[in-house]
Amino acid sequence: MTGPAFLTGKARVAGVMGWPVGHSRSPRIHGYWLRLHGIDGIYIPLPVAPDRLGQALRALPVLGFAGCNLTIPHKVAALELVDRVSATAGRIGAINLVVVQPDGSLLGDNTDGFGFVANLRQEAPGWQPAAGPAALLGAGGAAMAVATALLDAGVPALRLVNRTQARAEQLAAQLGARATVVAWAERADALAGAALLVNTSSLGMTGQPPLELPLAALPENAVVSDIVYAPLETELLRQAKARGHPVVGGIGMLLHQARPAFQAWFGVLPEVTAALVAVALAD
Repeated sequence: MTGPAFLTGKARVAGVMGWPVGHSRSPRIHGYWLRLHGIDGIYIPLPVAPDRLGQALRALPVLGFAGCNLTIPHKVAALELVDRVSATAGRIGAINLVVVQPDGSLLGDNTDGFGFVANLRQEAPGWQPAAGPAALLGAGGAAMAVATALLDAGVPALRLVNRTQARAEQLAAQLGARATVVAWAERADALAGAALLVNTSSLGMTGQPPLELPLAALPENAVVSDIVYAPLETELLRQAKARGHPVVGGIGMLLHQARPAFQAWFGVLPEVTAALVAVALAD
């Protein structure tokens, strides 16, 4: 792998703010790209308590940072703390990317939806947005980002399914007429005629309850995606693969959402490769 022999006084600096932040895979992802492209720069973890978030963000231009990522629990709170928010981030109601502008102001953006669709297109190249409705499980921040990106891509209809129906109804109201709600007890019915099934909930994640969802009604050519990446192959993906569905795991979304951020700070739009996946998953 190529890379600068050392950092110079002109090194560009970025990082990830979270509380805690030690679990983040972002430093190894961006560090890999920095070395690969021989860029004079560094990306570091920034543990920032919630009550210090405003101070930390305002310190970015003072310290010469190019910007930062935001992870739990800062994505929503930071929306009110930056100077300007992209149209996409405004619709989603959260930011995961801050870019310091030439005048020192802070631009907030959200690349989660981009990451999801880019991963979907890479791993399931046969998927076409207009092929049919998408069934989406979950109604949290990730669901909003994924739903917004799918509608922008041209998916004709979204069927939202969530254990707390009121949250799904709130999400549907934000998304508009193409989004409808299906009761959790009737979740299997949401799969009939769907071209895409996406799990954005924590069900099936390591340490969380299983996702119980019969796939019998799902058309055999439908794509199945799970944004959970611990485990890498969830039970949903295992069952879908056994039925012959194209499947898309969650680690790629994490990697693809990092690409626009890297470009904004370091001037290169990097690629997601098998080597990067191995680096991101290394213990």
